[in-house]
Amino acid sequence: MTQQVADHIVRRLREWGVEQVFGYPGDGINGLVAAFGRADNKPAFIQARHEEMAAFQATGFAKFSGKVGVCTATSGPGAIHLLNGLYDAKLDHVPVVAIVGQTARSAMGGSYQQEVDLQSLFKDVAADYLVEVNVSSQLPNALDRAFRTALTRHAPTAVIIPSDLQEEPYAPPTHAFKQVPSSPPAAGTTAATVIPPRAEIQHAAEIINAGSRVAILIGQGARSAADEVVQVAELTGAGIAKALLGKDVLSDDLPFVTGPIGLLGSRPSYELMRDCDTLLIVGSNFPYTQFMPEFDHARAVQIDLDGTMIGMRYPTEVNLVGDAKATLAELIPMLERKPDRSWREVIEDNVSHWWQTVERQSMLEADPVNPMRVVWELSQRIPDDAIVTADSGSSTNWYARCLRFRGRMRGSLSGTLATMGPGVPYAIGAKFAHPDRPAIALVGDGAMQMNGLAELLTIARYYSSWADPRLIVCVFHNNDLNQVTWELRAMGGAPKFEESQTLPDVSYADIARVAGLAAIAVDSPHQLGEAWDSALRADRPFLLDVRCDPEVPPIPPHATWEQMKDTAEAVLRGDPDAWHLMVQGAKTKAQEFIPAHHK
Repeated sequence: MTQQVADHIVRRLREWGVEQVFGYPGDGINGLVAAFGRADNKPAFIQARHEEMAAFQATGFAKFSGKVGVCTATSGPGAIHLLNGLYDAKLDHVPVVAIVGQTARSAMGGSYQQEVDLQSLFKDVAADYLVEVNVSSQLPNALDRAFRTALTRHAPTAVIIPSDLQEEPYAPPTHAFKQVPSSPPAAGTTAATVIPPRAEIQHAAEIINAGSRVAILIGQGARSAADEVVQVAELTGAGIAKALLGKDVLSDDLPFVTGPIGLLGSRPSYELMRDCDTLLIVGSNFPYTQFMPEFDHARAVQIDLDGTMIGMRYPTEVNLVGDAKATLAELIPMLERKPDRSWREVIEDNVSHWWQTVERQSMLEADPVNPMRVVWELSQRIPDDAIVTADSGSSTNWYARCLRFRGRMRGSLSGTLATMGPGVPYAIGAKFAHPDRPAIALVGDGAMQMNGLAELLTIARYYSSWADPRLIVCVFHNNDLNQVTWELRAMGGAPKFEESQTLPDVSYADIARVAGLAAIAVDSPHQLGEAWDSALRADRPFLLDVRCDPEVPPIPPHATWEQMKDTAEAVLRGDPDAWHLMVQGAKTKAQEFIPAHHK
């Protein structure tokens, strides 16, 4: 039997080790869908509820597996829907391959139904590699290059395949002029380990050795170099702050890890950057320079694999373009151990005080539940191998500040695009990456209404195939688009505008039960601990519907009483719950000034 082009695509996906493709069907990929059926669904076609969710699931899978995530969609609207998820992959440097259908070649240029100029549509998001396949001999090279480019460039790529071509007989490239062959996936795509010149590393060591108050900032690019980062910190007495995408790189139980940095950051990270005289940045593209040292206060060194992204966030003296682990391994023997540990002692005292502050803030009374306590209670009982996904919104603050990472825990979110809606589909992707580990999605009710509710059906459909069925969705239920409400107050000096900010009320627990999941509705802080215990003991996916107080403020680490007073004065001009907001904010801020308790 003659093999069709679509059959070759499915076979090639298997050769690349692809075990699932996240997607949604449509006539632009009918040939491909039929080929999945002829291949006994190997790789498995994972049906999302929407193409954007398929792209998020592929991105989440790639983030947590380290492999290429694959998604597929039909022509026209299906292809358009993929864009947001693919931009999320692009901005967070994640390898994803999108296989996209297109109108039949005979209809192209005729304003045919669902005819969209896909090459123009994808030329930015898939700038590293984008190809439209118009004859079968372009395969397998086009597909192989899409995978190799995604892996090498840490970026999304796209292969566009017209619907009629998918059903044509496959003819491989020949040994002929204008024919392009390809090597098999088994040949590998192992990137070379890049190490900067020794003289540059020596210069970096001299700068670090000359400093007396060293700070380290790490991002997701330091994940493979966690042990080396700790060695540098031990030698130099440095503290380590973490950009949000690097939150899971090091355990928060290390006493010199100051936690997240930036608007969603911690007080000790702010103090670390404010007071240091030397800064080492490893694998991070953290953009907010106002949270780094003053430009004339610190000498800086940066290590990053991507030379196009280095030296652009802070005026660094030495830029080491290379693999983080290998570069630090060369740097460490050149570093001198600093005998004066007074800087380290200050850092550790600040970190200890901070965690005490977070606990006190989390235990403050609120109406009805303090959202900080939701994450604090999870922190006390989360398994060491859990995977946590966070969405964009005020709940992101509590993920950033209140969740203590330890053990083999992993976590991620839409770090750079900061789009709403990936929390639940990321968790689904995580479960396909690690079906034997529990996954927990922390999601605001705005994001849940936008994207999460429909994906509960996807969870219910596939969880029986996971070795560990636990996927917990925790909804921060406050009926408010809360992050934007706080941004209006703090940045614009404007009271909450209810028409744009208030969400329709619904029982997320009831919807979850209808979808086939277990669920608990929580409206008292005293229920939280047992609710988390029940979810973590469950033999099926679980949803926690927690009614939270929207007026618990996500106070930035640098906020002063004066700034808080200005915000309060602004909201008093017409905010619907101004007095409660002021009281809750004052209580929360006051916890920072309680003296540290030394055990």
